[in-house]
Amino acid sequence: MLGVLSLIFSIIILIFFSFKGISILILAPLLSMGLAYITGDLPALYALTGPFMKVTSSYIGSYFPIFLGGAIFGKIMGDSGAAKSISHFISEKLGKERAILAVVLATSLLTYGGVSLFVVVFAVYPLGVALFQEADIPKRFMPAAIALGAFTFTMTALPGSPQYLNSMPTNYLHTNIYAAPILGTISGLIILVCGVLWLEIGSKKAKAKGEGYGNYNDAVQNFDYDLMPNPFISILPIVVIFIINWIVINIFFKNESFIAKFQQYGGLDGNWPVTIALMFAIVLSLVLFKKQIKSPLSLLEKGAESSLSPIFNTAVIVGFGGVVKATLAFELIKERVLALNIPGLYKVAISTSLMAGVTGSSSGGTGIALEALAKPFLDMGLNPEVIHRAMLIAAGGLDSLPHCGAVITLLAVCGITHKEGYKDIGVLTVLIPIVSLLFIIILHNITGVV
Repeated sequence: MLGVLSLIFSIIILIFFSFKGISILILAPLLSMGLAYITGDLPALYALTGPFMKVTSSYIGSYFPIFLGGAIFGKIMGDSGAAKSISHFISEKLGKERAILAVVLATSLLTYGGVSLFVVVFAVYPLGVALFQEADIPKRFMPAAIALGAFTFTMTALPGSPQYLNSMPTNYLHTNIYAAPILGTISGLIILVCGVLWLEIGSKKAKAKGEGYGNYNDAVQNFDYDLMPNPFISILPIVVIFIINWIVINIFFKNESFIAKFQQYGGLDGNWPVTIALMFAIVLSLVLFKKQIKSPLSLLEKGAESSLSPIFNTAVIVGFGGVVKATLAFELIKERVLALNIPGLYKVAISTSLMAGVTGSSSGGTGIALEALAKPFLDMGLNPEVIHRAMLIAAGGLDSLPHCGAVITLLAVCGITHKEGYKDIGVLTVLIPIVSLLFIIILHNITGVV
């Protein structure tokens, strides 16, 4: 009981100080040692240099190429104006009365194309300001609109997403990023439609009460659209990511001679398709946008540097989870979850959601759940593709509680407080994804569709 209470207390501290803006790079190792000391399960220093560093370094070793490629590609798309060109094209076609939908679609297209959600936030925000001001939509809805497109269905539900989160289960479950395409698409549509409806209804009610954009000192950025790349050219690198990824998975990864070449090196790595696709997209982007890119080498360096903070923040959270997993309290919680007299997929959903809520990170929660529970879930005879998709959608629920780093960043960029904007973010990124997950689990249990 002391261990369980200590674990809960550690999580509360993590949430509280993350909410206060304390770096997770400081919190994670300190809380790892504190948790080990209080529970007495591990010596504090061993917890830091043992399970914490082992899991942290393992995560970096596995996923750094994807973070690196994604950050460089996102930097190129952002600085070249390609991301803004795509966003502007979508908003121009939809009109100002569809400002919320325009922001959601522009954000989701960029995120689903592999652009880092942090890059997308900065790229779409100026467009959102212009659209929301012109339509006089309360600004407090803007963070939720961006979050809907960047933090939800494009990362967790839709099959084929090149976001690194969608690659994480592949090595554990022997699946690919297209796992459970029907269930994932249905879940994605539920999240998108319900999310947009929530925002549209909420904004109309607010405007009916006389609430407008609000008194914010926003300087609308004047885009020089003539210097931006053509939107159809801008989207080509994103299309290439899908094409190359599909070719590697469905041709090379199914070629026996290709597979045999890597048997002596431990076999194929599920992260390779996305990594290769990002490499092709980066090269193509540098060629297509050479007029907009003043210093390619400098841009590559800045993109590479921008990959460090996201991967280290995520890795230390997973490292904290490694210490949590080493405690008797975690084993007790895991046993209780696995002993629940409910169908296996509900166990997948509950366990992953809890881990994501503990860490405030979908990737952190997924990493812990995969390390600890992937094999037990497979041993239950559950479909690996459904486990893959259910885990990710579940991780995309409780991950965005108030202490989530991405939420804090988004609100800061938009200049909106938690009090003003978190309620809508919570509904769109926590409640609706959980409802969509329950729906597809029930659908799978009844029909067997994948």
